[in-house]
Amino acid sequence: MQAPPTDQLHSKLIPMLQEIQERLGYIAPEAVEWLAKELKLSEQEIYGVATFYNFFRLNPPGRHEIRVCLGTACHVQGNEKLLDTICERLGIQPGETTPDGRYSLERVACVGACALAPAIVIDDEVHGRMTQRALQRLLDKIDREDEEAMKKRGEK
Repeated sequence: MQAPPTDQLHSKLIPMLQEIQERLGYIAPEAVEWLAKELKLSEQEIYGVATFYNFFRLNPPGRHEIRVCLGTACHVQGNEKLLDTICERLGIQPGETTPDGRYSLERVACVGACALAPAIVIDDEVHGRMTQRALQRLLDKIDREDEEAMKKRGEK
């Protein structure tokens, strides 16, 4: 596969992918198709760039986005076990969203909270010094709040 010219990648493609993701929450297939026509690139070239950079999402995010830090400090403090717990509880792997669209899960290299290791981020809120028990309580709380919100809206 021939790479597109560097100037196109940096001056147009990446910012356009960022804008699409900002608006939609992810890079939708329809957006890739449109972008390919707009920039006169193949869809494969666009997917190549979107999958190369780990900050682009190709699936819609869940209502609650969970990011598990696996930087050195968090890894040493056991965040891999916390990630396993989340995967087991939600039935998804990193990069996936639960079938009901409630949760999405991502592995990240660092959240910039090394002093709080092990840290996870849920809905842009950092939760530090996380333990198995604290994680379970946090997910239980989110589940309860979602259930209450659904009842108020007349769902379920």
